Amino acid sequence: MKNPTILPIVKDSPWLKDHSQEIFERYERFRSVLKLIEQDYGNLLEFARAHEYYGIHFDSFRNGWVYREWAPKAYNLFLMGDFNHWDRYSHPLKKDHRGDWEIFLPYEDYKNSFVHEGKVKVHVEGENGALDRIPSYIRRVVQDLSNHDFSGQLWFPEKSFSWTDQGFDASENLKQPLIYECHVGMAQEKEGVGTYLEFAENILPRIKAAGYNTIQMMAVMEHPYYGSFGYHVSNFFSPTSRFGTPEDLKFLVNKAHEMGISVIMDIVHSHAVKNVYEGLNEFDGSDHQYFHPGERGYHEGWDSKLFDYGKLKVMHFLLSNVRYWLEEFHFDGYRWDGVTSILYLHHGNVTFDNLEKYFKDGVDWDAVIYLQLANKLIHDFSQSAMSIAEEVSGMPGLCRKAQDGGIGFDFRLAMGIPDFWIKTLKHKPDEHWDMFEMWHELTNRPENERTIAYAESHDQALVGDKSIAFWLMDKEMYSSMSKLQSSLVVDRGVALHKMIRMITSSLGGEGYLNFMGNEFGHPEWVDFPRLGNNWSYQYARRQWSLVDTDHLRYHDLFEWDKAMIRLISEFQILASRQAMQLHLDPEKKILAFERGGFVFVFSWNISESIFGFEFKVPENGKYRIILNSDDKKFGGFGRIEGDPVYPTDKSGKIQIYLPNRTCLVFRKTSK
Repeated sequence: MKNPTILPIVKDSPWLKDHSQEIFERYERFRSVLKLIEQDYGNLLEFARAHEYYGIHFDSFRNGWVYREWAPKAYNLFLMGDFNHWDRYSHPLKKDHRGDWEIFLPYEDYKNSFVHEGKVKVHVEGENGALDRIPSYIRRVVQDLSNHDFSGQLWFPEKSFSWTDQGFDASENLKQPLIYECHVGMAQEKEGVGTYLEFAENILPRIKAAGYNTIQMMAVMEHPYYGSFGYHVSNFFSPTSRFGTPEDLKFLVNKAHEMGISVIMDIVHSHAVKNVYEGLNEFDGSDHQYFHPGERGYHEGWDSKLFDYGKLKVMHFLLSNVRYWLEEFHFDGYRWDGVTSILYLHHGNVTFDNLEKYFKDGVDWDAVIYLQLANKLIHDFSQSAMSIAEEVSGMPGLCRKAQDGGIGFDFRLAMGIPDFWIKTLKHKPDEHWDMFEMWHELTNRPENERTIAYAESHDQALVGDKSIAFWLMDKEMYSSMSKLQSSLVVDRGVALHKMIRMITSSLGGEGYLNFMGNEFGHPEWVDFPRLGNNWSYQYARRQWSLVDTDHLRYHDLFEWDKAMIRLISEFQILASRQAMQLHLDPEKKILAFERGGFVFVFSWNISESIFGFEFKVPENGKYRIILNSDDKKFGGFGRIEGDPVYPTDKSGKIQIYLPNRTCLVFRKTSK
């Protein structure tokens, strides 16, 4: 009899055989919770509608506004705001047996006071005292700059936003995501906070011209501290007001869709800001409403609160949040922050040196179930939606469907690749670069799980670290980037910057990610305004004028990135199977491989250019160079002239001239 516990990921990966029972149990736990939800709500999509019940809504049947809040341990709740002159006690809510509180405001009585842009809070009395809080499901939060106080804001615009993106289909971009990671606030060149509308007008055309098919938006969910990069979320259903209105964000997404660009957002369900006044912490007076009580509810490394994923009401809140952004703002999916921290009770602070640590030791099963449900919800809502995990442990099945024994993500971020590049640049002289290690780091991934490769993201650009361009060229970037002068440091840096991006994108995954500005080697780190820099915006912006200046080498780096992305995009190279190695020479520092019908050759040699370099290609015929990092238009030296044709010999090899520190891409041609 066939063993019913053998799920597809075990069949595909025999090394998981000893853990087939744990994998089956992982699936069974998910099915059990899903069944309970379906019994009570019909299906998962219906369950994920808490935001339509809680919060502030107009009830057309009763003709008035209703405000509901889940706060089971609270003693009393009172609605307050501009509408009642901030009277803390004139508008009490009533509690039912489920811990839900409610108040109804008749339209006729409040039509002139409970109005669009009016400010509100909820006064909560509980074990932790009497505090003015922001409603948990509020759709907009604003800050009073005179006293830095945050308040909820009523948002009843006269006209709803008119979407014109009905013809957009994200499924094509899902096949091979080419992701432009961006932050709206720091996307402009001005020293200040950029807006959604400025981004739509000034930055979207740049992204389109660069060839990327997906933008990943950071810091969308409201957060009290700008410098947190959006990772200490306070108000989960509020797009941050520091960039503009909800309609402004919708305009941005709509315009991206009209350009054929998918829009995903960083979703932060791994933790929440610990602030009591702005966030969810101790909302009903207890320390365990949304979060685990005591030490388990606190993340020391992040100084933040940790959700209790095993509590149905918490799942109700979070899964509704997943649906909300997809439905209300037409996002095409998510990049999930801190998945390793979610999955494990130890938050990944161990060495994963045996398989027990993926299935038994320290795994938070409630969190696993939550992520399985969240991914099912995303794909139930839209088959073309994208779900990417920021995950470093290598959890087996992370990017396989739940019914296969997995967790359901579409992609995982290849977090080891940027670490490899930074470690190499920081600790190894060029002549000691290891070709075997490079190949391993860029190809070591599960065959049936898709990966987003990247050389660097916002993490590597933060103050205290350096971008790849800065590691390569350092202070020379301030003085020697003009084409009118020569610099050996810049020559090396420009050459390696192009090669690192090309080999990462073509070899490292089934998708590719770049942080805005890094494609042209943005010269400075990212540092948000803070006391330590005298609240300066100098490093919280992007200097587009550098890439727009033709005589600077930033322009050449961008031209290379455009050509690289165009090649990958046009021929769907990353949607093809993993690469096949053709040649590896550890002494001469040469690496060649085939992928998607193209032959990629990299010479990392610091000084030796090779005449008559021979290597075997997959098919006999004639080959032409279609991309050459040494071309002068990309800031190279133009050492290969004309348009040479390379025929294979009887043994299936071609013979080429291979300049040092150069990447060449060949294609078989009939001409």
